Amino acid sequence: MIAVERAAIVAAARSWLGTPFHHQASLQGVGCDCLGLLRGVYRDLYGSEPELPPAYSRLCADRAGTEALVEAACRHLRPLACGLERPGDVLLFRWRPHLPARHCAIMSGNDTLIHAQDGAAVTEVAFTPWWRRRLSHVFSFPEVID
Repeated sequence: MIAVERAAIVAAARSWLGTPFHHQASLQGVGCDCLGLLRGVYRDLYGSEPELPPAYSRLCADRAGTEALVEAACRHLRPLACGLERPGDVLLFRWRPHLPARHCAIMSGNDTLIHAQDGAAVTEVAFTPWWRRRLSHVFSFPEVID
């Protein structure tokens, strides 16, 4: 595994800005969802994906789901404590405390994140208290250097 700088992670994520939302897609400039954005940035940094995801529901509030997103992140990323996130880190969110984490983003600045949202394109937004309340997990890409 090669070492990557935080600035390179943020630059890779920003290169996806404007990519339209498309469920289960991961093609820069054509379409992606939040996981597709993360997969694409991983490919940009490391050359290939560590695994292909199985089909998953479009429903954010899918109660029957497991913590599949968290489990996959644990297999390929390094877990960090919430509150220690830095630009270039991967953020996972749960919409309600009793639901599994179903959204991911990449932190792009001390108070900004990049994500893909249904009905919109990949965008960079403020990491507001609304987002911070829903933050459930923080991960670092493998071999990150400052």
